[in-house]
Amino acid sequence: MDVMKTHGAISWSELMTSDAGKACEFYKGLFGWKIETMPMPQGDYHVVKVGDTSIAGIMATPTDGPPMPPAWGSYVTVDDVDASAKLAVALGGTLCAGPMDIPGVGRFAVIQDPQGAVLNMMTYAAG
Repeated sequence: MDVMKTHGAISWSELMTSDAGKACEFYKGLFGWKIETMPMPQGDYHVVKVGDTSIAGIMATPTDGPPMPPAWGSYVTVDDVDASAKLAVALGGTLCAGPMDIPGVGRFAVIQDPQGAVLNMMTYAAG
């Protein structure tokens, strides 16, 4: 099963934190993760790998947004993020961000369920 293509599968995790470098060192030491750093205009993005499989990302919390504590977030694969965002709202959820494109990755949205939990949804680009 390719979780990146399976509707409803949790396919990616991402840590936003105040010190991405220290977080990378902590998780490398704790779990033996390999970390590959990708320079990005908004700051380095650290891809977490187990063996050769990319499983997560670590990044610094954006400085232009509201203050927030470090936190892990999950992405769920959906066949059509626009339709899933509309369905989430129809079911009583809130659309927090998006849908919007991440060039070369796919299209995502951030939703909040009726109880207040936040979750990311992603339709991955082909390839």
